[in-house]
Amino acid sequence: MPVLTLLTASAAAFLLAMLSAVAGFGGGVLLLPVFTALFGLRFAVPVLTLTQLSSNGSRTWLNRPEIRWPLVGWFAAGAVPLAVAGGLLLTHAPLSPLKRALGLFLIGVVAWRRRKRRPGRPADRTFAAVGAASGFGSALLGSVGPLTAPFFLAYGLTRAAYIGTEAAAALTMHFTKIAVYGAGDLLTPRVLFYGAALTPATLAGAWAGKRIVGRVSDHTFVLLVEAGLIVAGLLFLTGLA
Repeated sequence: MPVLTLLTASAAAFLLAMLSAVAGFGGGVLLLPVFTALFGLRFAVPVLTLTQLSSNGSRTWLNRPEIRWPLVGWFAAGAVPLAVAGGLLLTHAPLSPLKRALGLFLIGVVAWRRRKRRPGRPADRTFAAVGAASGFGSALLGSVGPLTAPFFLAYGLTRAAYIGTEAAAALTMHFTKIAVYGAGDLLTPRVLFYGAALTPATLAGAWAGKRIVGRVSDHTFVLLVEAGLIVAGLLFLTGLA
């Protein structure tokens, strides 16, 4: 039933937008299997992109004083052109091998961080490469937010600075993806309806998460992000995401 589908999707969007507001990522990764079950993969990806647009937009606004804008600029330089390429390949690309490779990468990153207690601080220009990989993967899979987490953490960002900067960077590729999906006739009236209908739930979830994150210590925050990386990696490896 459409009403039941909308209520289920709204509940999931609220809970996972709240998670994203606390950890800086994770909502899109976990929403993808939910939306795929409800709508099918080809429909789920553009709906997820519209949902992430409101979620990342609200996180950007709520954390705007702490955003590191030079990093956002470098990220966008790589993300925008590769998001265009990934969006054009969406209807033809084999997704399963890419998801499994991404899952291995995410789990490997956490193992690397545990072995190397003081990872090197990446240069600002490194985020152009991070944006390129993230833009391409996000356009194909709907969300690869955890891919950026290790680099923003290694740069030294935590809590509001990390959440706001990551969200603002993600917005650059989400706007690009929407333009490409529109040109490719993926933004159907049904997709636009669900994207608009889920916006209130994602905004409410982002607000609720913002109220929680200020109570979390930096150490706990990093542990939470690393736990999320492992969960996301396992979801990709098992094919649940």
